[in-house]
Amino acid sequence: MSTLQRILYVEDEPDIQAVAKLALEMVGGFTVKVCSSGEEALREAVAFAPDMILLDVMMPGMDGPSTLKALRALPGLAELPVAFMTAKVQPAEVAHYKTLGARDVIAKPFDPMALASQVRAIWEG
Repeated sequence: MSTLQRILYVEDEPDIQAVAKLALEMVGGFTVKVCSSGEEALREAVAFAPDMILLDVMMPGMDGPSTLKALRALPGLAELPVAFMTAKVQPAEVAHYKTLGARDVIAKPFDPMALASQVRAIWEG
């Protein structure tokens, strides 16, 4: 198994983007590409070649589930580990996200100091 280095992070809220990017880069040592929309993620994902994708569920335009479905159709991304990030983390909701193909769900608000290890744990499965 390769190592987790490159994370594509799709989040429409600038404050959350900034905190997560900082946490993942400074604490986790990851290379993070932030996209502000599902459409942007679709344009950037193949060239960036992420090891994992973190997806906000509720975004204007394409929401997380629609974005995931579209990303899965792109070359090299069909099997990529994906985690949704959302405040909606009731067991039924988490189960639904997993049926859509997410490996796991990270609850928002997240702890910036713990985010990198949460992501690594999900990636290691």
